[in-house]
Order: sequence, then C-alpha cells, then structure tokens
Amino acid sequence: MNTPVRRLATIMLALMVALMGSATWVQYVQADALNNDTRNSRTLYREYNNARGPIVVAGEAIASSTPVDDPFGYQRSYANGELYSAVTGFYSVVNGRSQLEKASNEVLTGDSDQLFFTRVRDLLTGRTPEGAAVETTILPAAQEAARAGLGDQQGAVVAIEPSTGRILALVSTPGFDPNELAVHSTSDASAAYNLLSVADGNPLRSNATQERYAPGSTFKLVTAAAALESGDYTSATELPAPVELDIPQTSSTIGNFGGGGCGSDPVTLANALRVSCNTSFAQLGLDLGEDAIAEQAERFGFGDDSLTVPLPVTGSVFPSELDPPSLAQSAIGQRDVQATPLQMAMVVAAIANDGELMRPYLVDTVRSADLTVVSETDPERYSRPLSEENADALTEMMVGVVEDGTATSAQISGVRVAGKTGTAQTVEGQPPHAWFTSFAPADDPQVAVAVLVENGGSLGNEATGGQVAAPIARAVMEAVLGG
Repeated sequence: MNTPVRRLATIMLALMVALMGSATWVQYVQADALNNDTRNSRTLYREYNNARGPIVVAGEAIASSTPVDDPFGYQRSYANGELYSAVTGFYSVVNGRSQLEKASNEVLTGDSDQLFFTRVRDLLTGRTPEGAAVETTILPAAQEAARAGLGDQQGAVVAIEPSTGRILALVSTPGFDPNELAVHSTSDASAAYNLLSVADGNPLRSNATQERYAPGSTFKLVTAAAALESGDYTSATELPAPVELDIPQTSSTIGNFGGGGCGSDPVTLANALRVSCNTSFAQLGLDLGEDAIAEQAERFGFGDDSLTVPLPVTGSVFPSELDPPSLAQSAIGQRDVQATPLQMAMVVAAIANDGELMRPYLVDTVRSADLTVVSETDPERYSRPLSEENADALTEMMVGVVEDGTATSAQISGVRVAGKTGTAQTVEGQPPHAWFTSFAPADDPQVAVAVLVENGGSLGNEATGGQVAAPIARAVMEAVLGG
C-alpha cells in the first residue's frame, strides 16, 4: 500500500472514530441532560401525551392535568395560580418548567425510578400511564395570610415548622398566573412569557428562594449567636453603645437608626438586641472577629450553594477577607452580606428548635395514581448552630424585642412571640428593605417566619421592619396557631 492510500485510510478511520464518539456522547453521555432540557420540545410533547400528576396542597390539587381534544392530549391548569406560583412554577409547551414543576418533573411525569414497578404494572395490565401526585407541606391559611399581608408590595414570606423543617408558607410577590403560560397556543404562551420576563419585580423568579438581599439587623441574630457560642458573653454582658462608633482605618462612623443612642452606654447584649443598637453590634463584630461570625453563619446555612427543598435555593453569603470597616458593617447585616428570605427563616427556626436546624422541605409525600405512597420526606437535621442553653438565652432576648423593643407590632394576645426587626440599606437613592424574623409561641414554637418587603413597600423611606414586615409575620403566625 503506497503512502497516499495509507494516509487516506488513516484519515477515514479517524473520521469514523470521531463520528462514533460524537454519536455515543450525544446518545449516551448527554442523553439525560438533553431529555431534561426545558427547551427540548420533543420531551414536552411526549410528556403531554400522558396524564401529568397533580401538585397538592392540603388534599386539593393546585396544579392538575385534564384530557383535551388536541394533539397534546392533556391541558395543565392551576387553581389559585398566582397565590401558589412560587411553589408550583409553570409548565409550558414552549417555555419549559420552573419551581416544583421542574424540580419534581420526573415523578410528575411518572418517569422516576421510584415509579419503576408502577410502570411495569401499567404495562402488564394495559392501564394508561399516569404521573404521581406531589403532596406539599404548605398550609393554606398561612399561605393566604402571607399573600394578603404583602398585598401590592414586592417581597417574600417563608414560614417553617421549626421541629421538622416543613415549609408552611412560601410566597413571592409579584406572583404570576401559570395558566397564561400553560396554554397550547405557542404564540400566546411565548407572548405571556415575554411580558412576564420584563415585568416589574421579575415575577418569574422567586424572591423567597432565588433572590438575595442585605438582611440588615436581622443578621444581628447570627452575631449574637456567635457571641454566646464563644463562651465569653451572656445576655447580661455589657457592650459599649456610643451614639456613633469610630470605625478603625477610616474616618467614617457607624450610627444608630435615627441618629440616637441606645438607651444607655454601656448596654447589655439583651438590650442591644432589643433596641437594635448598631454601634454595639458593630463593635461586637470587631471584637469577635471575622472567623467567629463566618463560622456561625455557615452553621446556619450561609455559603451552602447546594441546598434544595427540592426547589434549588440560591446560597446566602457572608463575605470573607474583611478589613475592620467591612467587618463592622457586616456584623450588622450590611456591606456584602446577602441572604434569601428562606435563609433567614432557617436562622430563626434553628433558634426556636433549641439550637437544632432541621433541613427545610416542601414535598411531604409522593403518591402514585392508585394512591400508593411512593416516598415520604422524613425530617432531617441540617446542623446544630448553637447549644440549647444559648438558644434559650437568645429566645428570651428576642421576646424582649417584641414585648417592649422594636417589634411591638408583632405581639399576639396571649402568646409570647420572639422576633427581630431589620431595616437594610440598599443602593444609594433607594428606600431600605424592611425585614422581620420571628417564631411563636416562644415557649413551644410551632412556626418560624421571615418576611421581606423590598424598598420599604408602601412606606418607602419611612419604613422600618417593625412597621411594615412585623404585622405580616404576625398574621402568618396567627394563621398557623389558629389552625
């Protein structure tokens, strides 16, 4: 064989190997990713030909599929779509899926390995395949109270059962109506999606789990926990409380809300939390150091980029490599500290549960079409951020915040409520975010709540967490306790 022929044969062999390798890569290695890509219309067409399982709240389907006389076979529809949009998300022939419709897609379609024997049974009996039902942990009364409380304001509410991690309410405003995206007209579905994607407040993203905000003074709970856990502080330890705190390495100062003092100087740690004393907590942060606060934040869940409930949750952030000015501001929840409302609900849920943080979850049970339980979520410990003794001490400090501190508007008659307000500065020229985190009853916690109202809501620059966010949390707690 002469040289040109050998070269040609070598090239042809290389091309054949490349072709076979490419086909194997696409058909085997990338198969799952391509099948699950929300832009893959073939997958959606195939899914639409089977009855998709419902998403259920308290025994009622909030997302369901019914037979229709068109090429798709079934129509997805949503009851109270806007109320539950942060839970269900949408399922669209041209726009794919989001939230639970995406996170639980395999069980909703019946394709999950958990449903293998169900598929075999359907094949042998000739029964029409159906997806499984996803039963959520949401409590309707809490969800409705959260949505009503937010009203036309942009923000989010998350409520958690501290002892289990069950998510009782998950609301993001503005919400949207998933029915507009579920229509089978591709042009109408695309038009609806395009309008929502540019709408004020980005309604297609959940403020509760996907967006991060400066937590402001609600982060003082983390700093206070770090102080108690260090063993060097108790609720009675006195802290300096000047009207203004000189920040090392800069000519700037940190002041208190409204430019006033904190009632006395020095002030106990308990009273510093009660009146939300910025200067005390900024100095406390400097004294504790970056490592102590960062480690405490991490135990509460900050920095976890892999958390799912099963909705993916954007990781919250406590910054690193802080100089003294940055550390002082970070200790009071400003600068580059960023947290989701779910994260702040986890913080108070841990305090409420004697210092033990349970992993939050949104799906309680998965049932096949014949109501057989396919899987149930068992409560699972996520971490222990603080000891029971220190959790009890921090609880009493938070009760003081509600009884005669910055959160008296969160009081519930006959119930001891523990809470912490936050008014977080944002970009220059924009009103602050209003926060409130709480749990009740303080001596037997049944619900922990985090409320965020973006840019002060209806009160704008005049807003505080106690004025705007605390009444919303109170309504949610009352809804849970009344249920």
